[in-house]
Amino acid sequence: MSRVAVLKGGRSLERQVSLKSAARVVGALERRGHDVVEIDVGSDLVERLREAEADVAFIAMHGRDGEDGTVQELLELVGIPYTGSDPFACIRCWDKVLTKHALVEAGIPTPPFYAFNETAFRGLGAAQALPEIEERLEFPIVVKPASQGSALGIKFARTAAEVPKALLTAFSYDSKILLERHVAGHDLSVSILDSPDGPVVLPVVEAIAHPDDDFYDFVARYEVGRTHFACPAEIGFNSASGAQALALRAYELLGCQGFARVDLMLDATTGESFVLEVNAIPGLTTTSLLPQAAEAAGIDFDSLISRVLELALARAAA
Repeated sequence: MSRVAVLKGGRSLERQVSLKSAARVVGALERRGHDVVEIDVGSDLVERLREAEADVAFIAMHGRDGEDGTVQELLELVGIPYTGSDPFACIRCWDKVLTKHALVEAGIPTPPFYAFNETAFRGLGAAQALPEIEERLEFPIVVKPASQGSALGIKFARTAAEVPKALLTAFSYDSKILLERHVAGHDLSVSILDSPDGPVVLPVVEAIAHPDDDFYDFVARYEVGRTHFACPAEIGFNSASGAQALALRAYELLGCQGFARVDLMLDATTGESFVLEVNAIPGLTTTSLLPQAAEAAGIDFDSLISRVLELALARAAA
C-alpha cells in the first residue's frame, strides 16, 4: 500500500466542495489500506509535503490553485507524483476561452461565443460593441467568467437589458469573460477514465434541473435532491454515442490524463451536441457526476479512487 497525501480545501471559492470531495477520497483510500495524510492546502504546503514523505498526492482541490495547474507545477518541482492531468492540460481546461478556441480550431462543435477581458471592456470600448455581439449570438445569451467551476458567476441574459447585470456578475469572478449562445436542450456530462489500454468513456449523465431553476447552477449541483440525474441519459443511442465521441475528442485534444469530465449541451431541436467545457478535476461528492457515471459502468467509488491513484503511480514509474 502507498502513503498518500490528499490535497484539499485551499483558498478558492470552491473550498467547501473540495472538502466534501476529499472526505470521500480519504474514506475510499483508507478502506483500501493506504496510509493517508490529509493536507488542507495553504502557504505551508511545501513544508507539509516534505514532512508527509508521501509516495503520491491525490489532488482533491477544485477551483483556483487546484484546477489551474498551480499545485501540479509545485508537485513536479518537489518531485511528488500526483493524480490527474499535467499543468499544461489543466491550464487549457481551466481557461474556458482557451478551451473554446482549441475546440473551434479542431473542428469540435461548441456554441458560438465572444470573449474579452476587463481592460477591453473598460479601456478599449468593448462595451460599445455589445449590440453587434448580441445580434450575432442571438438571445438568450450565457455570460460566464472565463475561469471558474461549479457554475459560479454564470448568468442568463434573455434580453439586451439583462446583459449589463450579467456582465457585472461575471466580472466579479474573473477579469476575463465570455458571452456564449445558449443551446436549449439536454444538459449532459461525459466522464472519461484512463486505463492501461487507453481512455474509457463512461455512460452519459443528464442533469435535469428543478422546474424552478433556470439551469444547473451551483445550488442545483450540490444541494441533495435539487436536481434529478439520469444515468445513462435517456437520449437515444445515436445521441449518446455522438456525445461520447465528442467528449473523447475534447479530452485528447486538451491533453487530459487520468480522468476528466466533459460538459455538453444536446440541442433539443437539431439533435446536435456541443462541447461547453472540460473539467480536469471533476467533483467527487455525493452529487457529483463522475462517480455516478462510474457506478453506471460497474465501477464503485472505492474502485474508482483506487484506479485514479494507480494511474498516477504507473505514470510516475514510466
